[in-house]
Amino acid sequence: MSQISQAYGALSVIVSAGALAGVTMSLAYQSRQTRIATEETTWTAHRELLLLSLANSEFLTCWEPPSVPVTSDEWRRMVFTNLIIQDWEKTYAFGLMTDAQLTRTFELHFQGQTARDHWRNSRAHYLRHAEGGADRRTQKFARTADRCYEAAVAAGPAVSVSGYFVRSPVPAQPPAPT
Repeated sequence: MSQISQAYGALSVIVSAGALAGVTMSLAYQSRQTRIATEETTWTAHRELLLLSLANSEFLTCWEPPSVPVTSDEWRRMVFTNLIIQDWEKTYAFGLMTDAQLTRTFELHFQGQTARDHWRNSRAHYLRHAEGGADRRTQKFARTADRCYEAAVAAGPAVSVSGYFVRSPVPAQPPAPT
């Protein structure tokens, strides 16, 4: 009987250790999910403030001033571009975008003047944030963006805002009655 009791005791320790490991893993997972939910809530509030500022131009002066001289229309485009970049950053941080996809996205993005203006204005902030203790994916995101920006600038002029779209042809006017 004593041997049977000892065998069950040893088995009980193993089962208890497994249960404790499961609880520990569950707590770690819940902590990660809580962090993600908090980040998402913060990002959503920030996005809403930016969208409100874009809808009401007078609120744009409530944010930090641009570090490069721009018109209010250029600043509005740059603020919206910032929303796009932040979306890509979150997508990349969650592993939903590969390194190759990120690089290609930035290569295409920096063909445009607004994208270049935005990065020229914001790059110091992104790089400082990345080097200031951000996780590896955030660091890689900022370095990839900066590398692609430098390559685009070296490749030549950007597509201007007015060069994005062709003008609609003017419909032929019927001949004037004589």
